[in-house]
Amino acid sequence: MSEVKVNKISPRTNCGTVTLGDSGDTFTIPAGATITNNGTAAGFGATGAASWDTTVKTSGFTAVSGVGYFVNTTSGAITVTLPASPDAGAVVAVKDYANTFDTNAVTLARNGSNIGGEADDATLSTEGLAVTLVYVDATQGWLVTDNGTQDTAPTAQYVTATGGTITCCGDYRIHTFTGPGTLCVSCAGNAQGSTTVDYLVVAGGGGGGWANGGGGGGGAGGLRYSASTYCNPAPAPSAGSALPVSITTYPIIVGGGGAYQSGSPDYKQGNTGSNSTFSTITSAGGGGGGGGYCGSNGPGLAGGSGGGGGKGGPTYGSPQGNGNTPPVSPPQGNNGGAGGGPVTPVGNSNHGGGGGGAGAPGGCAGPGLTGGCGGNGLVVAINGSCAAYAGGGGGQSEGQPAPAQGQGGSGGGGSGGQTGADGAGGSANTGGGGGGGDSQPNSGVQSGSGGSGIVIIRYKFQN
Repeated sequence: MSEVKVNKISPRTNCGTVTLGDSGDTFTIPAGATITNNGTAAGFGATGAASWDTTVKTSGFTAVSGVGYFVNTTSGAITVTLPASPDAGAVVAVKDYANTFDTNAVTLARNGSNIGGEADDATLSTEGLAVTLVYVDATQGWLVTDNGTQDTAPTAQYVTATGGTITCCGDYRIHTFTGPGTLCVSCAGNAQGSTTVDYLVVAGGGGGGWANGGGGGGGAGGLRYSASTYCNPAPAPSAGSALPVSITTYPIIVGGGGAYQSGSPDYKQGNTGSNSTFSTITSAGGGGGGGGYCGSNGPGLAGGSGGGGGKGGPTYGSPQGNGNTPPVSPPQGNNGGAGGGPVTPVGNSNHGGGGGGAGAPGGCAGPGLTGGCGGNGLVVAINGSCAAYAGGGGGQSEGQPAPAQGQGGSGGGGSGGQTGADGAGGSANTGGGGGGGDSQPNSGVQSGSGGSGIVIIRYKFQN
């Protein structure tokens, strides 16, 4: 390689300093030329500095002093041979281009000089490693003066996953599951991007109770969610924290609603809904609504939210089902409302309590000839718009017009059925409880079935 000398530059002196050209001047050096500094080739500036060659190396080569190399070992291990007979102050640098040194290592062949005082080749096997070596003397040979990994200057990485129905809203990706599925996480992200996911996990709602007058409303499915998805600007009630994720698969279970009741006998408790699950979060199915005092079928059943009590007896009312069963913190739901009775005449006890909702307890039957209203659900904005989930079912009032039937709670709760008509079912994929039903005078009438649950996962995928 020939040496090119730059001539005909008029030096200017200032207190003993020679300045070549003005600030901003451009000097064009022919390709392949070598510029020397007092005859020393190792670095145009200070000893220990390397000029980086941005042509990525994908096979073995012999390094030149003063140069840094980006080495790509994606296709296999590579040997970098250090310069032969180096002068003191010679420098070589190597950087893991594709973060694959841990899979396919680089061997630094010593080429006759020691490395760190040892007559052995060195191996670079740390992912993302960058290392600078300076030749000192024959005893120590090449010594490492700088090293680090890409982790010391990380770029943003975001959670990446597949599964369910995928939509985007702003910087967030949303996975919606209306039935069983799997969330497959392929990247867990980092602190500069995202590492956690928000969640809404709603179980299936309970079915309405079935009675000869006065079936209780079904309790809403348990609702568990992360606080940042709450729609109201006020502090979120009963909310958990976003969950960290790892690179794995997360089975998703979406609970079905409790089935309706009909036929003989005249008094039946509603069927409890099924659980919904994501990661460590399980929401319990809503409790079925109560039937009547015959055969001890009057009480509402416990669940994520409790079912409303059914028709009471001559001297007592039917108790409600307890919510947040099994207990979790924050709680996943509320109690149902008590069924009618005791009152005189006895017929006025023939009305059921409302099922509990995620946002409020179910209403008690009465006063007067009215079924209890279902407890309201909670309004969540996990998918970009505010929507209510997990409302309780309304209690039934025997022989009364529609206004006397307990209304379903916001969030998919079904209303109690007017005598001779079906109780309304909970809305699908809300976890709403079903409305109570009256088994007379038409045993073909049904109580309302519970609404199926839903699981929604949200995470940030860009800035």
